[in-house]
Order: sequence, then structure tokens, then C-alpha cells
Amino acid sequence: MSIAFPFDNTFAALPEGFFLRQPPRAASAPELLAFNAPLAAELGMSGEAPPEELAQVFSGNQLPEGADPLAQAYAGHQFGGFSPQLGDGRALLIGEVVDRTGQRRDIQLKGSGRTAFSRGGDGLAGIGPVLREYLVSEAMAALGVPTTRSLAAVATGDTIYRETALPGAVLTRVASSHLRVGHFEFFAGRRDPARMRVLMHHAIARHDPQADGPLSFLKGVIARQAELVAQWLSLGFIHGVMNTDNTTISGETIDYGPCAFMDGYHPQTVFSSIDRQGRYAYDNQRHILPWNMAQLASALLLLEEDAEAQVEAYTQAVHAMPGLIDAATLRRFGQRLGDRRGG
Repeated sequence: MSIAFPFDNTFAALPEGFFLRQPPRAASAPELLAFNAPLAAELGMSGEAPPEELAQVFSGNQLPEGADPLAQAYAGHQFGGFSPQLGDGRALLIGEVVDRTGQRRDIQLKGSGRTAFSRGGDGLAGIGPVLREYLVSEAMAALGVPTTRSLAAVATGDTIYRETALPGAVLTRVASSHLRVGHFEFFAGRRDPARMRVLMHHAIARHDPQADGPLSFLKGVIARQAELVAQWLSLGFIHGVMNTDNTTISGETIDYGPCAFMDGYHPQTVFSSIDRQGRYAYDNQRHILPWNMAQLASALLLLEEDAEAQVEAYTQAVHAMPGLIDAATLRRFGQRLGDRRGG
């Protein structure tokens, strides 16, 4: 195979309980729909190949040497209700690379078939959602918003079944990591501080090298998420499904399912057919992210020797977040109006 990545897989080296290994589902007739050549160059992808070979690689039919496909385990609060086991139900992390700027990044196949975490689903994706995520994530990147990126979109040649029969597809997604609040909730729900500590050290190494413990790490995540939601608000962006399993440790936007940009300013605009209560309405996003950070704080308290003595410090960190969001939002809106002070 002429396509190669400089894989250096650290999540795959974590101990038992963090993931389950498995290969992608074979695509019957893969066809390349889109390929992000500049991003491939950033990732250090070597070799040139015709579209037919790229389709084989990015459908998962022919994985590059060094790929180690696995489904990550995590939990999550979905619309406020806790699910103790979610995990990658239709995605496989195939490996990590250190890109040409020195940043470590994940490469993941989304829509690559059932996993042990599929919960009865087929693990597949349709062309429509795949192309939407490709376009919106790349648009967000161009707008300067921290986001996952899209490397390739491939039609599988297979039919998937939702309300109607649809053509299937696979998205190759790139992220600084796929670590989510739900990863920490997974081990907190199992009262497993040993694995939680391993996870925290892994996350600190990737995203917060200066952090010296769980509270410092929490503050770093809060700061990144506060800036992220301010950018969403300044663009009229509605994520749609801001569950804790869709809230990253890195501060990147992830999972472009039901999402949209508002055409006109209506703060209670909802863009999700299942969000009947408006939990994730446009203006509620500034309130939901602190709620999500409170769930992360609750999980991280498991790592404190005297958790009761630390509750107040964790509470203050979370309660400071609305002020961070308001300040960042004011700055972003000011920039849009031509005021460049403060960044």
C-alpha cells in the first residue's frame, strides 16, 4: 500500500477497560466523495494514490500499517439523564499521529460498523450526515473555531436503513483527541479511581501539560469550553446535542449531528427534533456547558483524598464559568462590531 501515516498510538497503550479492539466493517463498493489533501499533508500522510485506493483506505477496507482500530468506552449525560455506558457505537479510532506542527492528533473512522458499544444500532452512517459533518466542521475550522476536522468522505456502496433506505458512507475524522467528559464519568460511575487517574494523566499529557492535579485540570477544561461556547454564540451556531459525551476535554467542537447557524437572532431557537424542551437552544448553550463541567467536577472529585474538603474549591471553579463565558462572549461580539480590544 502506498498510503502511510506516522502512527504513534498512546490511547491504545492504556490498560484494559478503556476500549475494545475490533476491525472496521468491510465496505462493498467504496467510492471517494471528498479528500482533504492539505489536512493529509499536515498529518504527515505519505504516498500518493488514485481515488480508488484512497477509497479503500478511508472506508476501512485496507488500513495503513500501524493502525490499531478500537472503540473507546465512555458514559454520558444525555438530555440530563445519565447513561453509564455509551462508547463509540459507530466509530473506530484507528490511531494517532504527531503532525508537522508537533501536535498529537487522532484519526477516526465514523460510520464504520457495529461495535460492542452500539446498543442495538447498526454502527453505520448515511451520505447526508457524513457530508454535513465534513462541510460544517471544515467551515468551523476556517472560521477559527476549535473543531474536529474532516479528512475524507467515502460512499460505501451499501444501503443503510433509517426511516427510508439510504446510501451508506464513512467519515474520517481528525481531532486533537476524542476524550470527552463522558470518559471520566465512565470510571466515576464504576467507582474506579485507579483507571480514572490513568485517564487524567493521559488527558493532561495531551491537553494540559502544566496541570498539577485534578482541580487544575478541571480549570483548564473550563477555560477552553468557555471560549468555545463564546465563539458559537458569536456565530449564531447551535450545536443541538450538547450531552456530556459530546463535550470534549480539548475544547474542540465535536459531533455535528443536528446543528445549524441561525439566520436571524432568536435566542430560544432549537435545532434538534428530539430536543422538545429546548434544553440545547441557542442561548441555553451558555448555561449547559457549566452544567456539563459540574459533571466533570463531580467525577474528578473521586481522585481527591479528602473529597469533602475540596468540594468548595471545585464548586467555585464551576461557578466561575458563567463569568468567563460572558466576558468571552462580550469580547467576541465586540470584535464582530469592529472593536478589537482584548483580542
